Amino acid sequence: MAVATESVWQDWQRSWDRQQEWYMPDREERFRVMLDMVEALVGAAPRVLDLACGTGSITDRLLRRFPAAGSTGVDLDPALLAIAAGSFAGDARVTLVTADLKDPRWTEKLPHDSYDAVLTATALHWLHTDALQTLYGQVAGLVRAGGVFLNADHMPDPATPAINAADRAQRHARMDRAKAEGALDWSQWWQLAAADPLLAAPTAERFAIYGEHADGDTPPLDWHARTLREAGFSEARGVWSSPSDGLVLGLK
Repeated sequence: MAVATESVWQDWQRSWDRQQEWYMPDREERFRVMLDMVEALVGAAPRVLDLACGTGSITDRLLRRFPAAGSTGVDLDPALLAIAAGSFAGDARVTLVTADLKDPRWTEKLPHDSYDAVLTATALHWLHTDALQTLYGQVAGLVRAGGVFLNADHMPDPATPAINAADRAQRHARMDRAKAEGALDWSQWWQLAAADPLLAAPTAERFAIYGEHADGDTPPLDWHARTLREAGFSEARGVWSSPSDGLVLGLK
């Protein structure tokens, strides 16, 4: 793979953020609430596991807000991990781990046995509910007593189909307008990555692993809260929501 400066990797990081914001214009709001709850429950110097970290979007915001924090980012995507590695090169607060969350022994690759907070966003919908239920049990074993787990993801309520349809129509109309103004969607972003000498090889590897997109599930927020309590969290509930997405918090 070609060599790049830190600024080039940060450009890719910002490009990823913009692409994700096309789908989720309230993305920064969910990150803010996530970190608010981390500070409220475990303080301003947490040891964090950034689960399915991608390019390190959560870790980036975590360290800017809490300079004394430390983060372990774990993911399987070689292209997104390459961006994360370049963005955080030389930062001793960050450790990156390549692991498959469907591997029953993925936790053995982590540098720590426990974490103050496990955070994830817009990633676990790549898993089906049975695999997600298993993962929640594993996460419960990693969060220390008094620690937290927060998952922001697509959590539509199947009991409100008319509301869901109206929200979807409005969102897609807004996305169409942004697309006409030059916003990149998922496929276009990956086409750019594949054409860049820095990312061509890991992008090819990434598509060999995942294909275009994994086929997972999006259960409603109450399923997540119930499943976290069943996994061993003492309390669990939603702490933020939009018409289609939610942020669930589990307190160990």
